[in-house]
Amino acid sequence: MKIQRLTIAGFGPYKDEQQIDFERFDDDGIFLITGKTGAGKSSLLDAICFALYSGVPRYDGTQSRLRSDYCEPGDSTFVELQFTVHGTSYRVRRSPEYERPKKSGSGTTPQKATAELFRLTDGVWEGIAARPVDVATELDAILGLTKDQFLQVILLAQNRFQQFLLAKNDERQAVLRTLFGTKRFEQMELALVARSKDLAAQLDSSGGSLQSQAALAAGLVQQEAPTQPALAWFDEILAELTDAHARAAEAATVADAEFSTADAEHRALQDTRRRQLRRDSARSTLETFETQTEAIEADRETLDRARRASSVWAHVAARRGAESAHQRAVEAEKEKTERYSALLEGAIDIDAETLGKVIDELARSLGTLQGIVADERTLHRLRGEVERLEKVHADREADVAAATHRVAELPGQLHAVAEELSVAKVTAASLPEAKAKVARLEVARSAAQRAATLDRKLTEARFTEKDASAAHLAAATRLDELFTARLNGHAGELARALVAGDPCAVCGSPEHPKPASWDGDEITEADMAAARAAVADRRSELDDATAIAQDLATRLAAEQARAESKPLDEIDAELADATLELIDLETAAEQVVGYEARQAALRAELDTATESLTALRADSARASTGVAEAATRLTEATTRVTEHRSGFESVAERAAELERRLEAARDLLDAMATTQTRQAALAAATETLADQLAENDCADEAAVDAARRGAAEIASLDTRIREFDNAVASARSTLAEPELADLPADLIDLSAAESLVAETRSSRDAALQAASSLSERVGQLGAIVCRVRTEQEASAALREEYEHVRALASAVQGNEPNTKRMRLETYVLAAQLEEIVTAANARLGTMTSGRYTLQHDDSVQYRNTRSGLGLAILDEHTGRARPTHSLSGGETFLASLALALGLAEVVTNQAGGISLDTLFIDEGFGSLDGDTLEIAMSTLDSLRSGGRTIGLISHVDAMKEQIHAKLRIDVTDSGASRVAVSTVPLGFELV
Repeated sequence: MKIQRLTIAGFGPYKDEQQIDFERFDDDGIFLITGKTGAGKSSLLDAICFALYSGVPRYDGTQSRLRSDYCEPGDSTFVELQFTVHGTSYRVRRSPEYERPKKSGSGTTPQKATAELFRLTDGVWEGIAARPVDVATELDAILGLTKDQFLQVILLAQNRFQQFLLAKNDERQAVLRTLFGTKRFEQMELALVARSKDLAAQLDSSGGSLQSQAALAAGLVQQEAPTQPALAWFDEILAELTDAHARAAEAATVADAEFSTADAEHRALQDTRRRQLRRDSARSTLETFETQTEAIEADRETLDRARRASSVWAHVAARRGAESAHQRAVEAEKEKTERYSALLEGAIDIDAETLGKVIDELARSLGTLQGIVADERTLHRLRGEVERLEKVHADREADVAAATHRVAELPGQLHAVAEELSVAKVTAASLPEAKAKVARLEVARSAAQRAATLDRKLTEARFTEKDASAAHLAAATRLDELFTARLNGHAGELARALVAGDPCAVCGSPEHPKPASWDGDEITEADMAAARAAVADRRSELDDATAIAQDLATRLAAEQARAESKPLDEIDAELADATLELIDLETAAEQVVGYEARQAALRAELDTATESLTALRADSARASTGVAEAATRLTEATTRVTEHRSGFESVAERAAELERRLEAARDLLDAMATTQTRQAALAAATETLADQLAENDCADEAAVDAARRGAAEIASLDTRIREFDNAVASARSTLAEPELADLPADLIDLSAAESLVAETRSSRDAALQAASSLSERVGQLGAIVCRVRTEQEASAALREEYEHVRALASAVQGNEPNTKRMRLETYVLAAQLEEIVTAANARLGTMTSGRYTLQHDDSVQYRNTRSGLGLAILDEHTGRARPTHSLSGGETFLASLALALGLAEVVTNQAGGISLDTLFIDEGFGSLDGDTLEIAMSTLDSLRSGGRTIGLISHVDAMKEQIHAKLRIDVTDSGASRVAVSTVPLGFELV
């Protein structure tokens, strides 16, 4: 696997988009990731891990912390990683979940996590997955490594480097379990233990099961259970209970037959009594209705007369209505005659034919006057029209005069505006130069202000740098003093151990003429390590202070150059003068725009006024013609109206009089026709009524009035008669039924039969209950006997299985007969650990000049605690193995590095032989002395074979000097970080 390219934005300390091409370091093989503490070196490794596994070792479970605190609300956050596995290039892009502004309204809303995966095929990126869950599934198959394996094999993260070497047995087991997936062996162990417990519980329960079954069986037969129940006892009581059930079943059959006989006799008596009751009810009903016969017959006669009167009544009403209508028509004709006579101012005697001719003559006269009435109505409008047109003509003449005046004065105004415009353009020509001057002075002023601030900060930074230098010198002096004191202490310790005549451990001489002495405090390795760490810390602080001072000095020089080396007060004065000049020029420029707009407006107005004058002259001519035409129409209409008044005040008044006469004549003619029609209808209705009276046997209209009844009364009479007839018929029909014949006269008594039924039912129910109870107890006892027989057959096989499972579960738990006290999973992991130790020793021997060798320790631990995954270090100088915790800081780092590389090799081989072309190591080199550092670097250099690239994160100055290919992380003024890359010419050799 090879990491090729990383792009990040809005991630950790990186606000803006950063692109890192790791392939630029392929020729170097090793590159250093360097920068200030907290600049974001480890964040690059976090980004790689997040891209591949959607999580980082430092913030697992808190994706929201991955978004940069420097991001604006609208900035995006993403990581894009390009890598190669088995020759195929892939690109994964992820964004964590974070809060973004709402698209509408105020506040924020969660932005969901996203992920996309692409594969490079024939030079084109094709999409593979576009959801986080799908991307994770695809990457699992592509990478072949879990996140924990990746962090142990490719990305050795900060604070995780030495964990594996110094871990306890259980902690190391947890790491190895994750890397090699041996959780299934622990699950197998738990399954065996659970099975053993289950079988033991089954055996325990089977012992007491027989007694409990015997107690249940004894309860069913109401006996005492024997102390040692045997299967024969269960069979014996089952046979006895079965016989008792057979006897009870026979008794229940007899009782049921007796009940059936008594019940049948009772039902027959009930039916006879029911028929007797029906017979007596029908007789009583018939007797009651026979007393109402006379009244019902009277009702029948009344109903018949009412129905005949109802048939004639419509004709009676019709004749009376025709008579009333004829009377109203006669009265109306009289009223219309009087009205028409009044209009003619005298009584008249006229028939319908003559009246029709009068109506025709009046209609013709009115038709002639309609047009004249219309002319009369328009006289006022025509007079107003003439007056309006005369006023319009006068207004048009006034408009023509005003337009002529305006066209004459506009050329002079245009000439004046053109002169003012020319003067303003000359003045505004200097505006661009004035704007540029003001902008240049504003830039210089801002630079001068920043320069003043930077000058103050630089003074403070110089003092800080001086203090840091003094602190570094003091720490270095202290380290030298401790080193000298430690050497003296070692010499004194050796001198105290000398024995006269025995060879010296240093020089081998048996004589000791001048042994060294030392009476000071013992200087331990921890004291030396603390002093070295203090020197490194002070050196780092000095480097930081120097870098800050140099950065401030550079920025100060740049700002002074932007300020044109002028003081702030001089720049302010020049800026004030230039600003006033700019205001004047901008005013002139605004005037140019105004004059040009005024000139264009006047020209447009002149064109418009000229066109308007022509149109107004044409309108005035049309208005004059309109006045003459309207006067002619008024004269003609007045003449026609005067000719048709005929003595009336107006033609309309004459037409209204003729309209009234015509209306009265038409009303009178209609009334005469109506009278004749109503008279004929009355004669027809009278004749029809006479026929209907004879047909329905009614003497006259008075007889009809006397016989008439209301609809409700008729319905009531009809209902009463029908109910009477139906009831009598029903009672007679019931008495005629065959089942009511030959019945006893007196009602039958049922009490004796009911008592017998109740008695036999009770006997039957008791017998059935006894038989059912015995049947249920026989079934329960039979099931108990069956279970007892089955349990006794299975108990022998169960005990044999339990012994086998118990022994196996004890062994895989590390108990007897397991002499190594090793669990099953630990045993499997121990084999993996042996492979890791073998691979690690191949490098550790080189890095420690053959002094140290890692050993797999599977001995039984203190107080028989679990064993199998221990690590020890064999010191070739003493020939003894000792705990890994006894190593010094530098030795611990070398052993951890060798173990990590060995672990990476084994995990890689078992992950399908994936090629590790990229390796990252975060910190740890600061604990090495110079010689050991060179050995460690040589070991890392050997890993470059085959095109492998190694990225290191460290603050060690010697590594900064030796590794010229660097990925530098700078912190900007805003606090956010950015990435810079520096390399060395080809041919550089790491030493």
